[in-house]
Amino acid sequence: MRFAWFLALKHLTYRKTQSLITVLGVAAGVAVLTTALSLTNGFTAGLIEATLRAVPHVTLTALDPEDAPRPEHPEIVAETPVLIAKALLTRRAGEGRRAGVDFGTLIGVGPGAARVYPGLGLEALTPGGVILGSALARSLGAWPGDTVYALSVNQQRRPFRVIGRFVTGNYLIDSVFAFAPLADVQALLETPGAVGGWHLRLADPEKAPEVARALEADGRYVAQTWQDANRTLIEQLALQKRVIGIVVFLIVVVAALGIANVLVLVVLEKKADIAILRVLGAGAGQVAGAFALEAVLLGGAGVALGDLLGWALSSYFALRPVTIPGELYFITQLPVRIQPADFAWVSGLAFGTVLISAWLPLRRALGVKPGQVLR
Repeated sequence: MRFAWFLALKHLTYRKTQSLITVLGVAAGVAVLTTALSLTNGFTAGLIEATLRAVPHVTLTALDPEDAPRPEHPEIVAETPVLIAKALLTRRAGEGRRAGVDFGTLIGVGPGAARVYPGLGLEALTPGGVILGSALARSLGAWPGDTVYALSVNQQRRPFRVIGRFVTGNYLIDSVFAFAPLADVQALLETPGAVGGWHLRLADPEKAPEVARALEADGRYVAQTWQDANRTLIEQLALQKRVIGIVVFLIVVVAALGIANVLVLVVLEKKADIAILRVLGAGAGQVAGAFALEAVLLGGAGVALGDLLGWALSSYFALRPVTIPGELYFITQLPVRIQPADFAWVSGLAFGTVLISAWLPLRRALGVKPGQVLR
């Protein structure tokens, strides 16, 4: 073993520059991959967190609007009764402004709505008022203080005063939804006292499926979780992380091939030396072990340096987050979430790739026949 270490260190120090470049190649790949994963984790978490401000964790739809008691579960931290109406929203023409018209989903909410939908400004909602999604408000040309009229499917028409607008960054939400007091929506639909269901906020959003199953058990409600409502978004984010990981990992593969190239060159250059060592009594395993140690040392140094650089870069971006366009995303700054598990599997995968790439030079070293070379 001491002989293998001696030989490996001699080979590496003989080609210092080439050894350093190969180590930096592996380190760059590992650093870029771990940093990219930390940024992707933060983006995914920030996007989901922002989405959860605009959608309830669990939506309960009452099978009988006249029999929709308040749900009870230890995970529920806020709830509000709701009644949803599809309506044609219009705004009359004014001085210098044309009339506005668009279809919208009017969500009538009761007490607790501001806690279920934090950050949307629903605490300012008053009787006769409405808070519009930003894109819906632009389509209607409606500003705070304007009056819009809602025409329901039963041909009832009711005025609402625009109190404000909310922005989530999700166009599908901002262009369709509007919030109004529950009593006003009940009056619009001519269903006094009716409740279409409940919107719930939980202590742990990840337990939404468990809570939904429990609340459906009494047969009064049909439950939908935020994961079901946003399944497309969640799957797209997961796919994005996989694609980024695959693309950036190619850098590690290229660096690993660089290590293999270095070892192949050493084997070719040192054929005569290997043959002499074999004649002097060194076993094939000892010689091959030296080249294996070279791969381990180069790969291990590259992975360790890459982890340090990746952690440093991720920490830097956590302290000084990248600004992203708020009109395209739910968030204005790119958050960072460092997960040790990502560093662990990236390190293992990179190191394994280096060892696999070293298999060819190892075979070449084992295949050297002293008699043929010396002759």
